[in-house]
Amino acid sequence: MLNDAAGFKRIFIAAGYTDLRRGIDGLAGIVRYQFELDPHDKDTIFLFCGRKNDRIKALLWEGYGFHVIQADETPVLVNKDGRPAGSKSYMWVYRSGYMYSDEQIVLYEYQRTRNASHPRQFLKDYSGVCVTDGYQVYHTVEKELEDLKIAGCWVHCRLKFDEALKSVPNAAQKESLSYLVIKQIQAVYREEDKLKDLKPKDRLRQRQVVIKPLVDALFAYLKSNERKASTAKLKQAVTYALNQEKYLRVFLEDGKVPMDNNASERAIRGFCIGKKNWEMIDTINGATSSAIIYSIAETAKANNLKPYEYFEYLLTQIPAHMDDTDRSFLEDLLPWSPRLPEYIRKQKDRG
Repeated sequence: MLNDAAGFKRIFIAAGYTDLRRGIDGLAGIVRYQFELDPHDKDTIFLFCGRKNDRIKALLWEGYGFHVIQADETPVLVNKDGRPAGSKSYMWVYRSGYMYSDEQIVLYEYQRTRNASHPRQFLKDYSGVCVTDGYQVYHTVEKELEDLKIAGCWVHCRLKFDEALKSVPNAAQKESLSYLVIKQIQAVYREEDKLKDLKPKDRLRQRQVVIKPLVDALFAYLKSNERKASTAKLKQAVTYALNQEKYLRVFLEDGKVPMDNNASERAIRGFCIGKKNWEMIDTINGATSSAIIYSIAETAKANNLKPYEYFEYLLTQIPAHMDDTDRSFLEDLLPWSPRLPEYIRKQKDRG
């Protein structure tokens, strides 16, 4: 029962019947592409009736959470994890979509393996888009979770052609298939860069008008020239791009989805640099603790805070509340809290 329906400014009811087996993402697609409305409008509720008119499904935006997130993972050695020496563990990273300007979140999660069970568990209740590289486990999980959509990374796609181009003699590079594909990808990025300051709905509109034709032309070019791939690396690059087409096109459907997964890779870079120095973590508890520490540090950085000063502030404020049963004081310590002292914040770049 919708006890709070009176709180909405608009109520839309879909004409006819809707297949109520559709998940949240499917209903949001109807709202966006058939109604041409924003499914994340917090003032609007959308109602859908089943075939027999005996069931109804409501779609409403509750005003919290992230519709777009990004994910990545990197190997790490843990000395005492019950396996033979040198066995790889993994640090998984999930972060809020890069195009959200406020309340950025970065979460590290330690796991012993890189298999699909970990993102499956982490994303089981998530509804929205997850931007990743072409790692197959994310696609496997997408098939299992009806409310999850995976978006691909154009940087990973371009890198495949960069590698292929290296095997082409310098004199012939500008006439090569690799070079011509790279130039087309660069053209897409140039147009996308012009949209960075737009609101999501305006960015989506421009992507459809300006960028989609470029993407369409690129994939048409790849399909018509697939047989001309003359080297193993170029064949791999073309095959990768065509296999990833579905995922690489997702950013054209949503103005909040970035073209690539660079933000996740930036969020994991500090950990990758660190492990070159300390090489391994001793215990599983140590790996779990590292995940917590890196989550706080990278979230602080993503919210334009100075990590050292932020940690110092937390360690002076939290002990004063150890006996509190009311944990609401933690709200004031979150990285986006306006109550944080100014010395913790990085100075904004001056144009």
